[in-house]
Amino acid sequence: MSTFREITRKIGKDLGGKALWTLEELIAQTSTVPNTPYFESDLFEWTKHLEHNYDEIRGELDELLEHLDDIPNFQQISSDQKSITQDDKWKTYFLYGFGYKAEQNCGRCPKTTALIEDIPGMKTAFFSILAPGKHIPEHRGLYKGFIRYHLGLKIPRPNTLCGIKVDGETRHWEEGKSLIFDDTYQHEAWNNSDEIRVVLFMDILRPLKFPGNLLNDGILKLVKRSSFIQDAKKNQESWEERFREEVA
Repeated sequence: MSTFREITRKIGKDLGGKALWTLEELIAQTSTVPNTPYFESDLFEWTKHLEHNYDEIRGELDELLEHLDDIPNFQQISSDQKSITQDDKWKTYFLYGFGYKAEQNCGRCPKTTALIEDIPGMKTAFFSILAPGKHIPEHRGLYKGFIRYHLGLKIPRPNTLCGIKVDGETRHWEEGKSLIFDDTYQHEAWNNSDEIRVVLFMDILRPLKFPGNLLNDGILKLVKRSSFIQDAKKNQESWEERFREEVA
């Protein structure tokens, strides 16, 4: 049975989501990149730098994967994710969450951290780990003020066993290659292989002209202070401390 707190949070989220969606037309009109389900990576100069440094990022990931069982499930950090995942098959190792830096996690991945901190508008970054057989059901993101980025890091072969479908179009990750999309289109993802699939997952501020850029900044400041983000921040900090003690 849902608690009163959970019910009020859900109502707030639903109303907040509807309010944000009404602003999407202005965001779309002022966007300096196309309003398409997928984006070509050459629209963003920084993607080349990440791809060029794939080996360094992959090296830090491989060290973390030695502790795979200790890495938290997504919903253990962000309870809002329970609507799309409730098992132990989607794990996340956060570096940044909505502008908040996970200091201890970043300290274990200094090369990756330095790379992502050079990206204009980077707000969220984590290693997204899908276990064999995991399917993330179709859903849509909350707000068009971001674009979503994936860098393929550990992709099972053949890569057609794993995929993402955005607005009805399926694509497949490749190691060392970028995949960028607008998560406000309906999308789903899956791993039908017998190996884990890992990408560097980031949310980047959508490039906008005036007045969309000012509106975006204001909305993000409000969302950052919301109970959803603050609770996730506390969950992440608690997990970091436990992990530090376990690997010490």
